[in-house]
Amino acid sequence: MDKQKLINELVDNKIVTIIRGLDKEKIFNTVEALAKGRIKFCEITFSQLGSPSDEETGEILYELSKRYDGKVHIGAGTVLNTRQVEIAKEAGAKYIISPDTNETVVRRTLELGMVSIPGAFTPTEISHAHNLGADLVKVFPCDLLPTEYFKAVSAPLPKVKLMATGGLNIHNIKSYLNSGVACCGIGSGIVNKRIISEGRYDDITDLAKSFVYTIMD
Repeated sequence: MDKQKLINELVDNKIVTIIRGLDKEKIFNTVEALAKGRIKFCEITFSQLGSPSDEETGEILYELSKRYDGKVHIGAGTVLNTRQVEIAKEAGAKYIISPDTNETVVRRTLELGMVSIPGAFTPTEISHAHNLGADLVKVFPCDLLPTEYFKAVSAPLPKVKLMATGGLNIHNIKSYLNSGVACCGIGSGIVNKRIISEGRYDDITDLAKSFVYTIMD
């Protein structure tokens, strides 16, 4: 898919689900449940603790990218170095999401033709990420900020597409979107580990649907 079309689809769909700390089988079952719930973007995070290894995460990204090509857009999250960017690219990931703004990560992501979504917090950091060429800027952790913050930041920086991430739930997502946020990253609000550990994947599908219906309302 053309990069700009992918960005447009992300902004249209509003939600990136964050899948972190699950074993391979649970990741695949979760992505399938999310797909049934009309989620189009799933972020699979790299572990910074060494397990699974970057190579093992790359294998998961590869299998998911092949299985859901054209149905669910798979991206890599918690990307902190260029090696992880390259592993993600080779595995077929379409976008790179980071908790921080690392200039080398942003530049390598752009060189490889992927969507760049680094993390930032302050207006200076947001502007810096945008000036490096980031396609969107993840504001993290957004639950430490009132929604008015996003309105205030968007006024002088109207060309920056912001993705709010951290602590979002079914009750507050609309208020963030209404404050000018382009899209949202959602982890435990949908990818609930307790529900997953109990094998209740239909409930994950229902959670995903409830978020999709809420943002469409």
